[in-house]
Amino acid sequence: MFKDDQKITEFNMDLFSLKGKNAIITGGNTGLGQAFSMALAKAGANVFVTTIIDDDGSFKAEIEKVGVKYNSIKADITKEGSCKTVVETCVKTYGSVDILVNCAGICINEPDVLKFDRSKWDPMVAINLTAAFEMSHECAKFMIPQKSGKIINIGSMFSYLGGQWSPAYAATKHGIAGLTKAYCDELAQFNINVNAIAPGYFATELTTKTRNNPEANQRVLSHIAADRWGYTSDLMGATVFLASAAANYVNGTLLDVDGGYLVR
Repeated sequence: MFKDDQKITEFNMDLFSLKGKNAIITGGNTGLGQAFSMALAKAGANVFVTTIIDDDGSFKAEIEKVGVKYNSIKADITKEGSCKTVVETCVKTYGSVDILVNCAGICINEPDVLKFDRSKWDPMVAINLTAAFEMSHECAKFMIPQKSGKIINIGSMFSYLGGQWSPAYAATKHGIAGLTKAYCDELAQFNINVNAIAPGYFATELTTKTRNNPEANQRVLSHIAADRWGYTSDLMGATVFLASAAANYVNGTLLDVDGGYLVR
């Protein structure tokens, strides 16, 4: 045993448990958001989801099968005051907010850079970056007094790379990286961990067109060391880790879940 660290014997798998924790996941009932929500639920957390579409109850049923609580709120988190309402409603419903996953986001492509104007830029900045800041800000109001919390932002490979056809997407995902580090610097002193997950290329509805195009599909695969697209389930372990006590000394990092895309 290391003489300067007697706590190594205290490590156990219970550190990964989220039993009794309450989590907000923006955009948590569609796309990759479902993986984040299900991962937290299976680790024991109650789930509170924001959505801009009507919740038909099917995902709620899947979550509740795990044995945790599920609630959703229809909210446009780009609107002033909406993030405050979301967080306060979660706290009123569950008693606290312990975990925030800033998942909601959009990507608008435009091959002609001269046609990529403010009409495309503004909505992406609003949902991808400003809403993530406002949700984090509102959650911090509750996390600071309780001296605990986990904020997980969702970045992208475009947190590192240029964004051909969508300069706003690259700019906002670079911004997510900066927000993660800046809020880490502010909140770590209160025992609040702020980190980000940067997914690579995943097999989702949004990437169907690319995957069905042999040339485009091979172009993506040629950059992935694992030689396959990611499955949404590939994100679940990283989510639980960053949301759990096992990551208590992980601060301000971007965890790449990309199959080795960035190594090529």
